[in-house]
Amino acid sequence: MKHAIPALSLAALLLSPLAQAQRALPLGEGPGGSPVAPTGLEGQPLPAGPFTYRTAEQQDIRVSVLARVPWPFGLAFLPNGDLLIAQRTGEMKRIAKGTTEPVPVTGGPQGFFQGKNGPAILHGYMHLAVHPQFASNGFIYLSYTKAPSGSTALLSAVARAKYVDGHLTDVKDVWVADTFLGPVAIAITPDAKLYVAVSGLTGALPQDPSQIAGKVLRLNDDGTVPADNPFVGKKGYRPEIYTLGHRSMSDLVAHPVTGEVFLSEMGPNGGDEINRIKAGRNYGWPNVSFGRTYQGPWQHDSNVSTHAGFENPILYWVPSISVTGLAFYQGHALPKWKGDLFVAGVRFAEVPGTGRLDRILIDEKFQELRRETLLADLHQRIRDVKAGPDGLLYVATDEEVGAILRIEPAK
Repeated sequence: MKHAIPALSLAALLLSPLAQAQRALPLGEGPGGSPVAPTGLEGQPLPAGPFTYRTAEQQDIRVSVLARVPWPFGLAFLPNGDLLIAQRTGEMKRIAKGTTEPVPVTGGPQGFFQGKNGPAILHGYMHLAVHPQFASNGFIYLSYTKAPSGSTALLSAVARAKYVDGHLTDVKDVWVADTFLGPVAIAITPDAKLYVAVSGLTGALPQDPSQIAGKVLRLNDDGTVPADNPFVGKKGYRPEIYTLGHRSMSDLVAHPVTGEVFLSEMGPNGGDEINRIKAGRNYGWPNVSFGRTYQGPWQHDSNVSTHAGFENPILYWVPSISVTGLAFYQGHALPKWKGDLFVAGVRFAEVPGTGRLDRILIDEKFQELRRETLLADLHQRIRDVKAGPDGLLYVATDEEVGAILRIEPAK
């Protein structure tokens, strides 16, 4: 004889061992009501190295510590092979080709940095971009957090400057937001168009065409709006908008062969994306996402498995790796990785101390074939990755005692 199983009352369920254990978690005490992140893996010092790794494509590598730099954020190479480093502290360094000593670059704008214990969103200097006609005009671009003189308000900004022998001159803001909008990524394409990615974490702003939050903007190299932008002359739209529906912008890169622009975009708890930027497209945030909210529920319960009506990402992560820097590798020193996409991440699955570098093999349509995780054993926040003109890969670790790593073939 079968016996009916009585339904559990709400009181009994709440008193179950599982519910009691779940209630014991420190939910709601972190930012935005999120769970408090564990700290057991973070804060591990980076050893002196070098480190040797076997890799999936039998492209064994040697990773060396090229230099130690506090809080490195963005990397860019000059045509002569010198490496420029933008730091969260509002400083810039240069490592001359063939050397390992970081030397200050002087003359830059004042970037606001709240210090080690301040919000991670307040970066003094962020990303760098080198003008395609640098040889003739000397221009570089820098995104930074601006503190206007005589004001307590912070603004997100992009400056253009002329770089001459380790010094910046003719510094001029070519874009300044109306308010502080968090991290700003930049890229400049071979046709000298400046792309500016402006974060839009919360609310409906990323879908509001009258606002720049949650948008990728397209500008001329002097900050003016190109006449062929997709929304120029359209009522209710800011003319500088190129795409909309984005969350937290991490990096913009122009593909070294096609010149197309790609964006790394942090999702919430899962749902990090790499997006191929196409004129006038809507990428969905906050209406759709492949991630959950930090409290556990899906970001959008009714449509978690599709971006129907919106532009799909070419790649996404669940759980999140907190995507940051991007690099398409086209060098010859690491031939089995030629054509691959490298994606940096500062934290895996909401656990600090789990930064990594992902290598993704893609086909000619930018479709993923397979991926491999590198450098996770170092327990560093991997902030940026760039391919150097020498054919090697360079990586920045976003730590107070940060470093620039160089990846080359194992001998």
